[in-house]
Amino acid sequence: MRRLEPARPQDVGLSVEGLERVDAAVQACVDQGVLAGAVTLVARGGRLVRQTAMGLKDIESGQPLAPDSIFRVFSMTKPVTASAMMILHDQGLWDLDDPVSRHLPEFADLRVFVERRPDGEIVTAPAERGPTMRELMTHTAGLGYGLQPGAPVDDLYRQARVWKSANLAELSARVASLPLAYQPGASWAYSIGMDIQGAIIERLSGQSLPDFMREKIFGPLGMVDTDFHTPPEKSHRLATLYLDEGAGTLKPIANPLKRDDSAPPALASGGGGLVSTAGDYARYAQMLLNEGEWDGRRILSPQAVRLQMTNHLPDWMMQKGFLIGQQRIRPGFGIGLNGVVFTDPAAAGVPVGRGTYHWDGAAGTWFWVDPENDLLFVGMIQLMSQSAPPLQARTQTLMADAIVGPAGV
Repeated sequence: MRRLEPARPQDVGLSVEGLERVDAAVQACVDQGVLAGAVTLVARGGRLVRQTAMGLKDIESGQPLAPDSIFRVFSMTKPVTASAMMILHDQGLWDLDDPVSRHLPEFADLRVFVERRPDGEIVTAPAERGPTMRELMTHTAGLGYGLQPGAPVDDLYRQARVWKSANLAELSARVASLPLAYQPGASWAYSIGMDIQGAIIERLSGQSLPDFMREKIFGPLGMVDTDFHTPPEKSHRLATLYLDEGAGTLKPIANPLKRDDSAPPALASGGGGLVSTAGDYARYAQMLLNEGEWDGRRILSPQAVRLQMTNHLPDWMMQKGFLIGQQRIRPGFGIGLNGVVFTDPAAAGVPVGRGTYHWDGAAGTWFWVDPENDLLFVGMIQLMSQSAPPLQARTQTLMADAIVGPAGV
């Protein structure tokens, strides 16, 4: 059964010494005061081979992190939202080449930003066509995020109080009333598209996004600590969120996405709202490696998983070097549905298997699934920083050295 039963590293072709080097690289960041703490998890061949908790859950109290500590995973919500979308795809409710307006009529007759004149007037033109679902799920639809100061379309998102919407339907309507940043398919920009997907999930399923994910993903996978909030009885397990103020100073901060981590949010963010544990997220990652199956239950079809973990960007776009955080699109490094896909790891300069799918989160969490090597890795930290250590790239390199044989040894 490929459900993360414990195994010795040598039973699945991994080196104990290599795994210890991975731990040491993360521990060094804790020892240097760059991180309060971290939890990492490695599985291969469907078997759990290492889970390490290091450092502190909270610096002030001195409470250590534990394997079941809860973390805000922010944008690591996005792959889960893609899987929720693919459940509906398996039901025949939408297709990648559908116009978004087929499922959200408010996205018909969109306009596109042209220029902002010196007097502040925004000039727009009609969109040549509406964005497709594929573009919505690859950040190529022309949407903004409302987070970049000075970007004209993001400024409009803030003026329209998009992120103050009462629910996902209202958020969708507000976004659709604003111009696109570019013609659909003409460029790439990190966007609010995954939150628009949340509105589509609610429209197509008739359920709230949290209820849909609980019923279709979290429940079947046994992800008992994953949700859009942390209930009070689990609050003692929620790791403190820190902001890097520079000079080795970590400042505890509140969640920037919501006022209260303990209460269900009015606006459930498919782009960044989940909390989870390393163990829970590994169950989700293993489901992807299992091509949609977990413990005898079918969550997604193999075809749906392959679509999620296939690059959907054209070659010309991969040449452009688009960047968000520590993710830089380049030859060999494309975008699947709501996450990165390595089409040519050698060209991308990353020692993972072809077809590896990964993403990260604003507080430094990271994961990847590597079908070619039958391996998954989950890393959990809580650090908001513009200069966070590149732990995903660092651990991918070290994990490559830890592989000494096939997973079935």
